[in-house]
Amino acid sequence: MTVPDSLTIRRPDDWHVHLRDGPVLAGVLPFTARQFARAIVMPNLSPPAVSVAEVAAYRDRIMTALPQGMDFTPLMTCYLTDASDPDEIERGATEGVFTAAKLYPAHATTNSTHGVTQIAAIRAVLERMEKIGLPLCVHGEATDPDIDVFDREAVFIERTLAPLIREMPGLKLVFEHITTAEAAEFVAISGENVAATITPQHLHINRNAMFAGGIRPHMYCLPVAKREHHRLALRKAATSGSAKFFLGTDSAPHARSAKESACGCAGIFNAPFALESYVAVFGEEHALDRFEAFASENGPRFYGLPLNQGTVTLRRDSFEVPERLDASGTELVPFHAGEQLGWRIAD
Repeated sequence: MTVPDSLTIRRPDDWHVHLRDGPVLAGVLPFTARQFARAIVMPNLSPPAVSVAEVAAYRDRIMTALPQGMDFTPLMTCYLTDASDPDEIERGATEGVFTAAKLYPAHATTNSTHGVTQIAAIRAVLERMEKIGLPLCVHGEATDPDIDVFDREAVFIERTLAPLIREMPGLKLVFEHITTAEAAEFVAISGENVAATITPQHLHINRNAMFAGGIRPHMYCLPVAKREHHRLALRKAATSGSAKFFLGTDSAPHARSAKESACGCAGIFNAPFALESYVAVFGEEHALDRFEAFASENGPRFYGLPLNQGTVTLRRDSFEVPERLDASGTELVPFHAGEQLGWRIAD
């Protein structure tokens, strides 16, 4: 099969991104806005954004940090806690502040200390979300300390997600950053109200990447990369053409010093070359004809939003990803640092 020299697609969206706050926000936001028209912005700040007022204020800070001339719309999410109020969630949705609400199991990942301890604690919130059609974005990992870290996603499906979908079949749910064959199968066989995002790193690396020649902290994220057969299952799902799977980078910037420390932070900063990373996978899987749907169509259709009108063109052009990038004075290491990528966004 002949690989084209260029690929033009409808301008895509990122359905899962961490933009942080303060100076780092100003430093990383242009990388996302350069490629994506919209993005679902995660609320796990410190402290987390749990109310309509807090989420609206965060949205204002994002728009203030957006460089002049860039066209980008942040789609905001509310951080759910055991104390979340159904009326507040509905108000945020009605006023157009919340595009979705985010479920972090307590202690599952970065800044999730205030997350939900058990699904029963937010039952009333989920029932209200089901009623009004507000999507639930889920970090799908069980957090019991006796569960092996590589099994946390599969256990969460069995103990929490599958029962939740059975009990609330009308709840619109995005299973975020899936990492396992079990998750891909669960989404595929569930109803139309269940979809999933897939990150570029989980399409490129398996768990060996964290230990290649020593500890590789810049390959550490949560959920962690799994065995090779899981990576292959994710590539199959992403390139299948199924409308249930769409782009969500989970780009998570941390200072190099915070990653390369005695207790390194979880998160991979992939925003700078996200599209180039994704399209490389679709090219390798001979599925470039399905990339536009994955990147630009499946997400907005699931969320009930219009498709973007602009386009982005990628050209076959090999380049080396920088080893380091600066974000307003914070040194970051991008995904693929020092590696060659074979596609580049055309200016």
